[in-house]
Amino acid sequence: MKLNAQVTVKNTNFDHFKFKNSTFMISYQGNLVGKAIIIKARARARSTKKFNVTILVSSNNKISRNSQQLSSDIDSGIINLSRHAKLEGKMHLFKIFKKKKSAEMNCTMDVNTSSRQIQNLTFK
Repeated sequence: MKLNAQVTVKNTNFDHFKFKNSTFMISYQGNLVGKAIIIKARARARSTKKFNVTILVSSNNKISRNSQQLSSDIDSGIINLSRHAKLEGKMHLFKIFKKKKSAEMNCTMDVNTSSRQIQNLTFK
């Protein structure tokens, strides 16, 4: 299954935020089933940086094919997935000071396999 996501970094500060390469991970019941690299970039002062991420989600034998929960989820047509990403970087203040900052995202979603839609998107 291939998931396309738009990731946004909203910088409300008066100077830019430069962040390093990061990993966007998707897991099923704690098992990693997909990941993508978020390339390093810079969010300008008081603006939003948007970019698209494509993630190939596959169990690749990481989840036992005999898993009763996975079989049940596939039969029901709803698979619950978790997403996690953390951006670490530096905030440049008045082009003089550099302060280390990070932003983190955790959320869950249900993927409806029959309609190929995401449902119940919840951010923590």
